[in-house]
Amino acid sequence: MKVADLFKHRGQPNNKYSSDFMQRMSPVVREYWGEIVNKANSRHLFTRLRDFHSDAVNDAVQDYDEAPQEISLKPEAQRVFDELQDKIDTVIHTGDWLFVSQDRISQFGQVTEDMQWIHTDPARAEKESPFKTTIAHGFLTLALLPKLTDSVDPDKSLFPTAKMVVNIGLNQVRFPYPVKANNSLRAVSTLKSVSPIKKGLEIEREIRVEIEGVRRPAAIVTSVIQLHF
Repeated sequence: MKVADLFKHRGQPNNKYSSDFMQRMSPVVREYWGEIVNKANSRHLFTRLRDFHSDAVNDAVQDYDEAPQEISLKPEAQRVFDELQDKIDTVIHTGDWLFVSQDRISQFGQVTEDMQWIHTDPARAEKESPFKTTIAHGFLTLALLPKLTDSVDPDKSLFPTAKMVVNIGLNQVRFPYPVKANNSLRAVSTLKSVSPIKKGLEIEREIRVEIEGVRRPAAIVTSVIQLHF
C-alpha cells in the first residue's frame, strides 16, 4: 500500500490496510511512524512544509529581483577591455614552434607515473603501434599551453599592464590527432570573450595546438584566464 493512501485513511486507524502495514513494521519504526501520522493529522507537518517552501520561493524571487552590481574597472583594466572589444573572434596570438622530443615525453611520463609503452618505448611502438613511433601524452600537450601561448615569458606578455594572470581552467578539451615524438607544436589563440570582474578581466580563448606539417590539430581547448590589475 502507498504511503499516500495511508494519509487518505488517517481518520480510520483501524482499517484493514493500516493494520496490515503497522504489523509489518519493527517496534522502533512503528513508534516513529506513529509520530509522523500524529503530526500529519494535526497538520503540523504540512504547515512546516508550507512555511519552508514559502521562504525558499520568497528568497528566490528576492535574489532574482536584485540588480547585478556594477563593476568599476581600474583605468588600466578599462583600457585593455576597450582594446579587446574589437578583437573578439580574431586571432590574438600565434606562438613559436616547440620541439617535442622523446626525452621530454619520457620525463613527463616519469613525473606523472604514466609510463605506458605507447609513450616511452620507441622500439615496441615501432613494431606494435599503428603510429609506428611513440606519441606524447595528451596531458603533456595541455601542460605545454603556458609555454606555447607565451604566458610564462615576461618579454612576450600579451597583457603587460596586468599585475597577475591566473589560469581558471579549461571549458572544453579535444585531442583530434596524436603528437608523435619529434613533432613540433605551436598554439594559435582566438579571443572568444572578455568580461569585467571585480579584480580585473576574465578572458576566454580558443586555443588550437597545431602540429608542423599535419593538417589536423593536436588539441583544441577553450581556456579561461583572469587578468588582475
